[in-house]
Order: sequence, then structure tokens, then C-alpha cells
Amino acid sequence: MGAQKQTALVTGASSGIGRETAIRLAARGFQVIAAARRMDRLNELVDQVEGITPKQVDLSQPADTEAFCSFLSDRSKPVSVLINNAGYSIRGALEDVSMEAIKRLFEVNLFALMRVIQACLPGMRKLRKGTVVNLSSIAGKFSFPGSGVYAAAKYAVEGISDALRLELSPFGIRVVAIRPGPIATEFNEVATELTGDLMARTDPDYKPIYQTAGAEMGKMFAGLSLPGPELIADLILKAVFSDDPKAVYSAGPLSEDFLGKRGNLDDDAFHSFMLEKFGLMGLQI
Repeated sequence: MGAQKQTALVTGASSGIGRETAIRLAARGFQVIAAARRMDRLNELVDQVEGITPKQVDLSQPADTEAFCSFLSDRSKPVSVLINNAGYSIRGALEDVSMEAIKRLFEVNLFALMRVIQACLPGMRKLRKGTVVNLSSIAGKFSFPGSGVYAAAKYAVEGISDALRLELSPFGIRVVAIRPGPIATEFNEVATELTGDLMARTDPDYKPIYQTAGAEMGKMFAGLSLPGPELIADLILKAVFSDDPKAVYSAGPLSEDFLGKRGNLDDDAFHSFMLEKFGLMGLQI
């Protein structure tokens, strides 16, 4: 797939996977629209890398998303590669997460993603080619205890990706989902900050669950070396430049273990596997 000053759009481009992907696409000849909420970070990126146009947008605000999509629709040159990377996580059992927090997460992780796709598709259809890469997660196929809200949004990203792949194939538009495992970015730090002190505000009934599952999760990560965002950025570029990209790419710690089990076990067996993995088998409160 040639890249003769085609336009690529990367959301969540101010840090982590998005930033690394924008840098790589610019190096390969794309004119990159780097979209994010933190304009200071985008300006730093533009100062360091040629071929990047910064665009400030807060995807948690529907009006801001609409203004951004109007900008995309009004462009004379269509976006031919769209990297939907923006997203974040919050943690907690469902009872402990406010509906306000849930709606905001879905606004960024799902609704804005779909709206940006809608804005870019007319141009791709006109070209009769294009690539949409949606950042899912290993949690797009199963949920860790305490990550149900985040997993629900990623399940939905998987669903819309599956449908788009069918709907857009006749136009020559490829749709790829990427499922990273844990990656060394600001993702975990942001999730911790947004979640706050769960143990201080949860009902005592949930404390043994948080403590037990948290301890087991800690064991999984003990001594685990997390790869940087370059691993996933390289995977995204592999998909973009492939003549026949796979529907889904996965990489990162824990991905093979958990996704392998999810693919090989039926629902009941996988449920038992997860109970055992997080020390919840037989836990009675």
C-alpha cells in the first residue's frame, strides 16, 4: 500500500501508543492529523516531527466531537487511514462506578470512535480504499474482575469493528482491531487517578473481592516486564501497510494466556478458569 502524502488521523495522539503511531506514520510519508485533548503535548510533538498537524479535541464532550467531525467532513483531502486510539479505563465493581463516569467513558471509548468513523467514511468510499484501525484490548474479549465497564466498551468496539469489516469490504476499505495486553504507558496511571480510592468508598461486602482479586493480579504482574508503546505502534503500521491485513492483531503480556483460554474454552469453563485465576473460586462472603 503506497503512502504518497495520504492523510492519516490518529486520535489520542498526545502520548503512548497514539503518539508513537503518529510519529511512524509521518516518517512513512503520511500527512498526519494528530488529535488529542492536551494541546501542549501536541505542540511538543509537532516541534519534534515533520508532517504532523495538531488538532485539539475533547472526545468526552459531544459538542467538541461534532465540531471535530465537521472539520473532517469539510476537508477537501479525505482521511485514508484512521487510527482510533483514544480511550481510557476506570475500575471498580459495577455498584461502585457512577453512571456519570460510565457515560463519560463510553463517550470517549465508543461513541466518539463511531462518530469519527462516520465522518471519515464518505471520503474513503469516494477513494474506494482506506484503513480503519480500532484499538480494542484483550479486555475486548473477556473481563477482569473490576474492569467490567471498560471491558463493556471494548466489547462494543469489537462488535462495531466486526460489522464494519463486512459492510465496508465491497468498497475496498479494511477494518482492523488491535488487542494490546498491558503496555507501559500512562494508561494505568490515569485509570488509578480516575478511579480514586475504591477501598475507602466501597461497601464492606466488596472489600474481600477487591483484596483477593487484587492480590492475584499483583502476582501476575510481579516481575513482569511491560513493553513500551512501540510494540503496538509497530503492529498498527504492519496492519496499515499490509496488502491483506488480518482482522485482528494481539500483542503484549498476558494476551496469549488469556485470549488463548478464551478461544479454547466454552463459557462455563472460562468462567471457572477466571474464578480460579483470581482466587474467587469458592469465596463466600
